Amino acid sequence: MSDNENNRQPSSGTPQKQREQEVPASMRWMRRIKKMFSFFFTTCVFMLIAAAIFFVYLRSQTLPVTKMLQTSQMFDTHGELIDTFYSGQNRQVVPLNEISPYLIKATLAVEDQHFYDHFGVDVKAVARAAIVNVKAMAKVQGAGTITQQLARNLYLTHDRTWARKIKETMYAVQLEMQLSKDEILADYLNQIYYGHSTYGIETASELFFGKHASELTLAESALIAGVPKGPRYYSPYYDMKNALDRQKIVLQTMVRSGFITQDAADAAGKEKLTIQPLTKKKPAAAPYFRDYVRTLATEKLGIPEEQFDEGGIRIYTTLDKKAQEIAENVVNQQLTGKTELQAALVAIDPRTGEIKAMVGGRDYSENQFNRALSNTRQPGSSFKPIVYMVALQNGYTPVTQVKSEPTVFTYDEGRQRYTPRNFNDQYVNANIDMRQAISKSDNIYAVHTILDVGPAKVIDLAHKLGIDSPMKPLPSLALGSFPVSPLEMASAFGTIANQGLHKEATAIVRIEDANGQILYQAAPKEEQVIDPAVAYVMTSLMESVFEEGGTGNRVASTIKRPIAGKTGTTDTDAWLVGFTPELATAVWVGYDKDRDISTVESHLASPIFAEFTEQTLEAIPPKLFQIPEGVANVYIDPVSGKLSNEDCPNAHLEAFLAGTEPTTYCTGKPAKPASGDDKKNTPKGQNGSWWNDLKRWWND
Repeated sequence: MSDNENNRQPSSGTPQKQREQEVPASMRWMRRIKKMFSFFFTTCVFMLIAAAIFFVYLRSQTLPVTKMLQTSQMFDTHGELIDTFYSGQNRQVVPLNEISPYLIKATLAVEDQHFYDHFGVDVKAVARAAIVNVKAMAKVQGAGTITQQLARNLYLTHDRTWARKIKETMYAVQLEMQLSKDEILADYLNQIYYGHSTYGIETASELFFGKHASELTLAESALIAGVPKGPRYYSPYYDMKNALDRQKIVLQTMVRSGFITQDAADAAGKEKLTIQPLTKKKPAAAPYFRDYVRTLATEKLGIPEEQFDEGGIRIYTTLDKKAQEIAENVVNQQLTGKTELQAALVAIDPRTGEIKAMVGGRDYSENQFNRALSNTRQPGSSFKPIVYMVALQNGYTPVTQVKSEPTVFTYDEGRQRYTPRNFNDQYVNANIDMRQAISKSDNIYAVHTILDVGPAKVIDLAHKLGIDSPMKPLPSLALGSFPVSPLEMASAFGTIANQGLHKEATAIVRIEDANGQILYQAAPKEEQVIDPAVAYVMTSLMESVFEEGGTGNRVASTIKRPIAGKTGTTDTDAWLVGFTPELATAVWVGYDKDRDISTVESHLASPIFAEFTEQTLEAIPPKLFQIPEGVANVYIDPVSGKLSNEDCPNAHLEAFLAGTEPTTYCTGKPAKPASGDDKKNTPKGQNGSWWNDLKRWWND
């Protein structure tokens, strides 16, 4: 071995370690920092990429299907609320611009002061709450945002689990991605629970203060904003002291948040609040009409039941709440003490066909059966005007005479017999004209007439007038033997009042969805089914029902205006159907079961009709029935049915279809020469021109 080899020393380590030992310590630390920075940077990049992918994923995902249940509302013709409909959640949704700014600020102050700054999750609040909770070793402070609360209320349960919290956060972020801040806040304020089965700020405002959310003052807003934290504890209905204490906390929080000044908070804290009394839901106005509207909307118009109860729709109806209240009061007063006796009333504006009042029974809470719509009751003699209008169109006049005496009628080519009877078997046993037949309700005259003109024509006219109930072409049809409903009768008589122009009976004007979009707009059918002159002549004849000797005379003193109508009585039913130019009303009285009515009970329909009509039209001046073209008014001798002159006493003015009035006088004298009045189809000297002039002046 050489000397060089013998002089080599053993190596103290690997070359790498030698180099590291040769590098200064400061350099080694710099390298390590770079590696750590590179690691963290790479990790952050990956985390950002992952977060971006996650957010893109969330953005692409649709939120769970949900809907905000809203209370549907029904209004009368004047826009007054009739009733509300909801299933579990009483709520009215309003846009953010219809909510008081004070309420918005109060809610933000106590629920989420940084609402407009975060993305659904308030990171600072989370950190702050974590520190506080750790120090207290308990959960004493939360960090949920308004967006998270909305997500929880819309999509999740209130279980206190980590899984629910994670989902809540994800949904909150999605909400922030898909909705604006104002939209989220509006949804929150419309969704939140304020106690007493009340959801949303609009309904809560009406509950506590009887006003719209847009009208809330600072003091009122602070009180309401404090309720959701614990409705059972902070509701003024449960504990006013707690509610006011909470109000002061809300006000001071608003001061600290910079929403209001201390002076404003102090003034609001001293303001005396008027809390509306908490009462049970009042019985619905017009309950039978309300049910009728529901049936029309869901069965005829195709509005789903769910949408009707929970969709926040608005139904605008034809009902007049004042007229309805009068109808209900009059029916109840007249039936007081009459156990089990029932009544129905339907009132229609003949000019439009709009239903103004509907009473389906004496007590809705006991029995919901709507007798106003039931076509199971015979109208009796109230049906006769339809027979007589057909007769007027087929050669009859008001002075056409028939002998009122017991009569056996044959029909069906002599194969059938029919023997009608007058009430209490009372017969004049002499000739009577159509006016007498109507005022006295003579059955012999009616049956003679229908067999003369043909029952089929009567049925055809009845259908045109709005009566859809089935009828058969029999002699008894003249006496109202086939059942109809009060609604049908009111519609038919309304057509007469409207000079023969039939307007389809209407209950719903329009329906709007929660966003104000029109779902249905009424377009009622109308048809001229009777000549105006025929309708007027029949109206004139029916006015005699309320005159001396007429079947409606007992209520003549109650009625202070021109009115026409017809009574009807069977063993089980009592009717009065009549009208003024502004209102057509059908009233029925009887028992639900096959039970005869007494003589006293049979007279109750008339006072119900009279009192309702007069009270409803109290503010409207009396108005004469307008005389259309084609009507001739002449003085008639009631004995002979001919024109009257100075030799014939007890003359009365009678309306005829022009050209059908008598041309001879009661004494056989020749008719006087015609004059310019012939242009109006009325003989001079016998036309009661002063009466025509008065009527035309009144109508003009």
